[in-house]
Amino acid sequence: MTDSAERIVIVGAGVAGLRAAERLRELGFDGEVVIIGDERRRPYHRPAASKQLLGGTARESDLALRTYIDLDARWRLGTMATRLDTTHRLVHLPGGEELRYDGLVIATGVVPKHLAGAPRHDPRVRVLRTVEDAVAVRRALAGNSKPAVVLGSGLIGCEFAATMRHLGRDVTIVGRSSTPLDRLGTAVGSAVTRLHRQHRAGLALGTSVRHWINLKDGIGLHLANSRLLVASCVVLAIGSVPATDWMRGSGLVLEDGVLCEATLFAAGVNDVVAAGDVARWPNLRFDEVPRRVEHWINAVEMGRAAAENLLAGQQSARPFTPIPRAWSGQYEVRLQTVGLPALGTDTVRLAEGVTGYVRSGKLVGACTWDRPKAMLHWAEELERQLPVPEPARPSRHAREPEITPLATVPTVPARTTTPPLGDLWLSGA
Repeated sequence: MTDSAERIVIVGAGVAGLRAAERLRELGFDGEVVIIGDERRRPYHRPAASKQLLGGTARESDLALRTYIDLDARWRLGTMATRLDTTHRLVHLPGGEELRYDGLVIATGVVPKHLAGAPRHDPRVRVLRTVEDAVAVRRALAGNSKPAVVLGSGLIGCEFAATMRHLGRDVTIVGRSSTPLDRLGTAVGSAVTRLHRQHRAGLALGTSVRHWINLKDGIGLHLANSRLLVASCVVLAIGSVPATDWMRGSGLVLEDGVLCEATLFAAGVNDVVAAGDVARWPNLRFDEVPRRVEHWINAVEMGRAAAENLLAGQQSARPFTPIPRAWSGQYEVRLQTVGLPALGTDTVRLAEGVTGYVRSGKLVGACTWDRPKAMLHWAEELERQLPVPEPARPSRHAREPEITPLATVPTVPARTTTPPLGDLWLSGA
């Protein structure tokens, strides 16, 4: 089969899907590339939609992601994949349409979790992920001058609160944990708590919503600690789940995302890879346990690596072994993480404003508080302490390769580990 007769389908028109398409073309694939996206707009910077667009410092047109090569792709936007048939290599689309593929990249990301009992039919109760979500939140806030409330004290909740205070809007963070960003430990959580209090953001922590009250000029929240809040808009930021419903019955393992080999090939198939927030794979720098990593830069690098391995084929594919990096801007502070802090069973103070995360006596992550130079140092230290196993060990899910590579590429350019500059200009978590 010649390259020109082959078709690679990318399901998911976010940053992982876009960067995968670019990598295919960079490596000389000249077959057909089809990109399917359920939103009607081309790929854009999703973190900026929930921050800069919401805060009025960016316009919708500013969020569009640039491409660095001529993709010559066929775009199927506003189209949701409905089913996947891995036996016959078919992606099913609305209206009974079937799209055949020779190679498939799954990059459908995640969707926000819904809170049981929340009145989602009320336009004043929103999630915050897409451009349309940000526009809807702005519309709800314009309804009156009452405070905003965000349910969830993770990154999105904290960043939303900071954006509201930047706009001069009263806001309260409601969370079950005792501190914001509790997964980063007591020291970081306490510092974030002080930061929000300094900027007069309200905090209702260690509690949850007991009752919702529909009011004419707002929406009421009766909390478990007996406190009553009345808001113009309530944002649900309680986490996300992988967008995998359309793949049920495909034969893929879909427990907490698409289970992948270390090389990003979906377990059990040899012509499907996954990338971004939807993929669960073992990062062999840390161990052989498959995990998902929901960070922007990881999605960029993973999309490129998945495309590269799809073209190379299972036999020549290389494990994807990044040192994950992420950052969050809140008020004037930049919080940066490197590695996998969530794996730490203990924390240690590495330096002023630097927290380390340790597992079995080994550093597995670090978090810095306005210390960009220190972050560079500790990223290098993690690279040293967590080398890629040589030779790379196959994951416990490995299977024998069964097909030849999709395309023969005489020389494979070195994998780019630093995302293009356009992926960093507004980058967030």
